Amino acid sequence: MKKTGLMAMVLLLFFLGLRSQPNQCSGDQIKDACTSITVGKLASVDGSVMTSHTCDSRIDRTWIEIRHRKKYRKGIMRNLYLDSHKTVSVYDLSNQKLKGKIPQVPMTYKYLNSTLPCINENQVAIGESTFTGKKIMRTEKGMIDYYELNRIMAERARTAREAIEIADEITKKYGYIDGGECFTIADPNEVWHLEIMGPGIEKKGAVWVAQRVPDDHISVNANGSRIREIDLAKPDYFMASENYKTRAIELGLYDPNSGKPFEFCYVYASRRSLATRRREWRVFDILAPSLKLDPNGENFPFSVKPEKKVSPADIMTIFRDTYEDTPFDMTKYLLVPETDKDGKKTGKFVKSPYANPFMHYDLMPLFKINGGWNELGERCIARYYCTYATIIQSRGWLPNDIGGLVWFGYDNPAMTAYSPVYIGINRVPESYKICGRPGFNRDCAWWAFNRVADLSAQKWGYMRHDVAAVWKKFQEEVFHQQKEIEKKALKYYKQNPKKARNFLTQYSNNWMKKIELAYWKLGDDLWSKYTGKF
Repeated sequence: MKKTGLMAMVLLLFFLGLRSQPNQCSGDQIKDACTSITVGKLASVDGSVMTSHTCDSRIDRTWIEIRHRKKYRKGIMRNLYLDSHKTVSVYDLSNQKLKGKIPQVPMTYKYLNSTLPCINENQVAIGESTFTGKKIMRTEKGMIDYYELNRIMAERARTAREAIEIADEITKKYGYIDGGECFTIADPNEVWHLEIMGPGIEKKGAVWVAQRVPDDHISVNANGSRIREIDLAKPDYFMASENYKTRAIELGLYDPNSGKPFEFCYVYASRRSLATRRREWRVFDILAPSLKLDPNGENFPFSVKPEKKVSPADIMTIFRDTYEDTPFDMTKYLLVPETDKDGKKTGKFVKSPYANPFMHYDLMPLFKINGGWNELGERCIARYYCTYATIIQSRGWLPNDIGGLVWFGYDNPAMTAYSPVYIGINRVPESYKICGRPGFNRDCAWWAFNRVADLSAQKWGYMRHDVAAVWKKFQEEVFHQQKEIEKKALKYYKQNPKKARNFLTQYSNNWMKKIELAYWKLGDDLWSKYTGKF
């Protein structure tokens, strides 16, 4: 034990400045980026339908903006771009790669334009998580990647089901050219998981299935295809492309004479990734612990009934999770000698304050933590390379401007604070419209959160408590205010919707700036408090 603790200390000091290669949410190489949790309206504390998304990426742009409703003349074409997630300026999109053009619709809906648009004015909310899918399903015959597909759904959909129908129509006609993708699509009534991929080499179109989460259930996608058998005789719970089974037969991925059931996740993808399965287990185990699901299991129920109603704060807590206090804590072997209040060694070992769950790419192969890092992977839910996280509520008893609410937090979910961003707002602060990817920038909100997250990871055992003291204060305050704020917004809305939008704009923008400034100060405080104490 003593040798292990000393080795851990030495190696942690050596690796403090090292970071792994950045992950992103697209492509065949991705095994462990992005988590989405979904909640039916009877499973939530207030009757809202929820979806969510951790954009676990170090290449996606960091700026956000409001894209307002826009009308178009007949004959106008819409540009389709590749790598649109990398644009470094809300004002300059000249570096985008034009892939093609499609006819524009007469009117596009207003939406919050994060890297992946997350909610529109109809309270159609979209989360996302990539699953790799089999390489044979990739094709170059088409124009639409998953960023553009997400954007088109946000621009055009009035309900979750209509978003799925739009995805079917647009990919069938113009071709989907990305890997396996799960969109978790909600509206005020229901939430669906849409799993989609290309139709295979030299083909144009897409293959997809969708499954609805029962109203009293929650579900999760953590970079793995999860839909197994499809029962199209139950249209309230299943939808699919016309070719979802025939394409598999044509490609030799499924033999209808084998006697085996057609399971979408196995036919077109796999269930090998431990990074996926462990996160699925963790979400279900937190919300429905009495099920006692096997943490090493390969398959879990598509959805489960939570043992208590779920709130946005519950999802924030899950997004912060690092498997602490479970056998899968990635820092469990990183020990140092314990000392008493006089600085004398007690003979026991405790977790090193330098141990953090975000260094596993470097340390896991050395310490064989949870089996080590291998092709099956291992990770916790919170990620240091997360660009932002969203928890989105769709609430049918309120006007759309007030009912559609995004809880938005920048960078590592374990250390962020969330701002309430209503779809009714007219704008976001200028500092949120600046991309942080080109380099450190005091005018860019994302850097306030990124700096705190990266600093505090260096001495996680101590600094995490300084960070938690800040986000807990804001979280308690914002939830305490919410009912009164929305009551006031509803009063204004009945007088004049424009008045309500102006009120919510001021409220949301004030919160976003307030939290940003607090994190700039927190970063300075961490520098001051811990300088020379590493």
